[in-house]
Amino acid sequence: MVSFSTSAAQSALQVQTTKGQIEGIYAQESDVYEFKGVPYAKPPVGDLRWKAPQPMESWQGVKQAKSFASRPMQLPIFGDMNFRSPKISEDSLYLNIWSNDLTPQNKQPVLVYFHGGGFIAGDGSEPRYDGTSMAQNGIVTVTVNYRLGIFGFLAHPELSAETDYAGSGNYAFLDQVAALHWVKDNIAAFGGDPQRITIAGESAGSMSVSALMISPLSKDLIAGVIGESGSVVGSNLSTNSLHTAEQNGIEIVNKLAAKSIAELRKLDAQQLLDKTAQQQLIWFRPNIDNHFFPEDPLQMLQKGQYAKVPLLAGVNSQEGSFNQVLGERPPTVENYQTAVKQLYPEHYQQFVELYPATDSGSVMDAAQELASDRFLSYSTWIWAELVNRGSEHDVFYYLYAHPRPQLAPEYDDMEPALAGGLVKKAKDKPAQPSSRGAVHSAEIEYAMGNLASNKVFDWNDDDYAISANMQQYFINFIKTGNPNGSELPEWPEFADNQRIVIDKQITTQDMSLLRKRYELMSAINGFDLKSGK
Repeated sequence: MVSFSTSAAQSALQVQTTKGQIEGIYAQESDVYEFKGVPYAKPPVGDLRWKAPQPMESWQGVKQAKSFASRPMQLPIFGDMNFRSPKISEDSLYLNIWSNDLTPQNKQPVLVYFHGGGFIAGDGSEPRYDGTSMAQNGIVTVTVNYRLGIFGFLAHPELSAETDYAGSGNYAFLDQVAALHWVKDNIAAFGGDPQRITIAGESAGSMSVSALMISPLSKDLIAGVIGESGSVVGSNLSTNSLHTAEQNGIEIVNKLAAKSIAELRKLDAQQLLDKTAQQQLIWFRPNIDNHFFPEDPLQMLQKGQYAKVPLLAGVNSQEGSFNQVLGERPPTVENYQTAVKQLYPEHYQQFVELYPATDSGSVMDAAQELASDRFLSYSTWIWAELVNRGSEHDVFYYLYAHPRPQLAPEYDDMEPALAGGLVKKAKDKPAQPSSRGAVHSAEIEYAMGNLASNKVFDWNDDDYAISANMQQYFINFIKTGNPNGSELPEWPEFADNQRIVIDKQITTQDMSLLRKRYELMSAINGFDLKSGK
């Protein structure tokens, strides 16, 4: 049931959810209905800290959903994050919805987007994830907040003893599952089709959607998956064993000078965050918790235990930088070979053959490709490869290669920073090298149709044309499970050993060299990619 009240600039409207009524707005300028700060679970505070999200209780009256709710507890880590939420809070389990048609009978496809940020930062309010443009193209779009850092991933024997599955951690993933259930139960009231939910995300968001594709708790809730730069297998953020995670938790509690989990639960959220920062307890990893992950997700992929749905995945051309391999050494062939030998002493010759370099320029190219593969590119590809082997549905893979344009004049005092972000230029340090490709996270605004929301870069006609193409591929995939159509260049299937390259010109690329590189990386990790064992 939907009811309206009209004003000059925008209309307020009320929608009935399973727990009660919420009131959002109709933005006349965009012709899109917006519902922001919609709760999907109880606040995970007090005794609910480090527990699975609990269902909301029904409410009387009308909840206001016209502005973004608080973002999850986090430190200011990444320079490219621009929040529209008012503050950080442990009370942060909220989502946001954009729709251009609230008629339940029309059943529009749904996109649920999970933000990135290394599982330690980020928020569904960031303008680059805004759902207005997607909604204008007939897709009900949802962004989701989930617990981060110690709040989202702490495992500990005391916490495992509280659960009926004798595991702990992964609360961030359990939040995401709860959000998907909320969407499944409620999205029809916002014009969405609960049977056509595509999940997407970038970086930690991409790792999240790969995890949701695999987990038995969520795999039946989704109709398609889009992963941008990352998966939960084959990277530095891949899963720990439960035992390792619990032992790390014991060490963390000791470092925080607490005697028990109960004592830590009594701490104010800001105090707990500050203590973790002081002890440099920032990075956390998922674990095989006997519940969300009943076993190693890599093994589950190998066994075909995942959602059999279409997958679109890919990476950027500069996920990592050449100096992550070379350090401060000049890009000479000799320095490059020395660096590779230090990284892979037993497989050095194979790596320099698969990442060849003969002069300064090719050294930077090869080192950049190796750094990118070591960071997230291999992880993303191996996910797509294993899904392609075991699913009857199509898999599509991309390389996004377009560098960002120059900074807008008012931001000429900034320089590139961690994970595609920007920071103030340091006066006493050498300038960071300029981008030699599409840096990590650079594609988000293009794919979501949100270039205009980012004032930092001096976007030009080429950028808007690239964005229109990339977004249309995504729209087609969300609507049909296939990115092709709309007079776009043909996107080949992963099964054809081809990927699309998105730049000013859209081309295709054979993946035979990638496969050889990743066979070697897999072998080093104890996984025979050729046999799949």
